Amino acid sequence: MKIGLDIMGGDYAPKAIVLGAIAAHQSLNAGEHLVLIGDTELIKPILTEEGFNPDHFEYVHTDEVIGMGEHPTKAIVQKPNSSIAVGFNLLKEGKIDSFASAGNSGAMLVGAVFSVKTIPGILRPCLCTILPKTNGGTGLLLDVGANADCKPEFLLQFGILGSLYAENMLQINNPKVALINIGEEDEKGNMLSMATFPLMKETKLFNFVGNVEGRDLFNDKTDVIVCDGFTGNIMLKLAESFYVLTIKKGLKDEFFDRFNYEQYGGSPVLGVNAPVVIGHGISSPTAVKNMVLQSREMITTGLIEKIRVAFK
Repeated sequence: MKIGLDIMGGDYAPKAIVLGAIAAHQSLNAGEHLVLIGDTELIKPILTEEGFNPDHFEYVHTDEVIGMGEHPTKAIVQKPNSSIAVGFNLLKEGKIDSFASAGNSGAMLVGAVFSVKTIPGILRPCLCTILPKTNGGTGLLLDVGANADCKPEFLLQFGILGSLYAENMLQINNPKVALINIGEEDEKGNMLSMATFPLMKETKLFNFVGNVEGRDLFNDKTDVIVCDGFTGNIMLKLAESFYVLTIKKGLKDEFFDRFNYEQYGGSPVLGVNAPVVIGHGISSPTAVKNMVLQSREMITTGLIEKIRVAFK
């Protein structure tokens, strides 16, 4: 198993990424290897400083970087030697089994769709994120930013993708899937949610439990919450602020500690033909470590193949 990691992506690259890779290495099993993609001249001093044996990693040198503010499509095309573009080429050619980066999220989405391609039958790939639950468990929210505008058919497919992720990655048996709305009643909502509800109610592809409201994000009414990427991204950023607020206010709470993004690694791109994970731009070494372990889990569970089978 070869896990590809972009060392040039993120606000604190390359040091935070390399330190995260070192931490992840300690948790990898025999036969599981990290492939670091980026400027190798920047990696060596960090490894020396940490007293880490460089032979534990494989390296692919690149001499271009896609900045956080660059246009995703233009950057992928105009910077073929960037760490993101090279990473996706390696993934496409089967030289790595997964690819993760804390770099330009738009470029990661574009790269995923144009290199490894969308799984046949899937209309739009999406991003998902973990939701901590008050009962101690975890849930899933999707889409959280890949598709600001959606059609009902997209949300139906997000329900399938979320159910498969929850079952295989979170080990939730027969996960409950719900549609986010402004009320629990069947007829509530905007045009999108009202058109989506009957599709979900009639499907046999997942365990649909109806509408839920924003107050149900963290309770046990549902395991998977489906929404368009615009709504999901707003909810995600709001949830992330809870942890920051508790720190600023000097509050110590076990539940709100679970809102720390570092614990979860990154957001998987669901619906493409290989495991792809997008990390937070401010990813710390801990977050990078968990992003690598998340990538490994996507490989070992065979999640991508299970999605392919579901959409045949």
